[in-house]
Amino acid sequence: MKNGTTRRARTYGKWATLLMVVASILLVTACGNTETGKETAKVMKWDQMPAMEIDPDKNYMAEVKTNKGSFEIELFANEAPQTVNNFVFLARQGFYEGITFHRIIETFMVQTGDPNGDGTGGPGYTIPDELDSERQYEAGIVAMAKTMEPNSAGSQFFICTGADAMSLNASPDYPIFGKVKSGMDVVEAIASTPVEVNSMTGEYSQPSETVQIESIVIHES
Repeated sequence: MKNGTTRRARTYGKWATLLMVVASILLVTACGNTETGKETAKVMKWDQMPAMEIDPDKNYMAEVKTNKGSFEIELFANEAPQTVNNFVFLARQGFYEGITFHRIIETFMVQTGDPNGDGTGGPGYTIPDELDSERQYEAGIVAMAKTMEPNSAGSQFFICTGADAMSLNASPDYPIFGKVKSGMDVVEAIASTPVEVNSMTGEYSQPSETVQIESIVIHES
């Protein structure tokens, strides 16, 4: 048990360090990514976070279509209303169309939502953290990406894809707002995309091929 605990601690330390490295550069610059050959996402910016438009008592599903297939996310509107409201607003505005998965670590997570395509972009505003969830980080969980500063999330989010994501439970700093309901095989296919060294972080996480969101449709019931 002692050796297993040590290994888990080392795993957590490794991924936590990587996440903090990327977090530290998130939203710092506004340069675009011209190396991936991807279609440029629409440039959309706002001066402030959106007004509350969703009904936390209703059910919301996000149908995400990518160039590797489609999957559905159940959104936790009653648990993280401001975060879900933000995601629904951006999706309905078409913000995510053409945006890539810019960071992939197969046993950890896949990250997207950056119009710059390099981990530095956002919608022009940030939203408050909603961190009182009793849920655990595990495969399929969807959470906001952010810097090390509180209340710094905007449009970037990640989907947990493997056992290494559970290391985040030791420091649950990333607002959980949904879980993949169907199509996890597509998410796993995205996670298995070949990667190369990310010049900004030094980690093997930059996809060597374009993986792109084509559309996100919100279903309300």
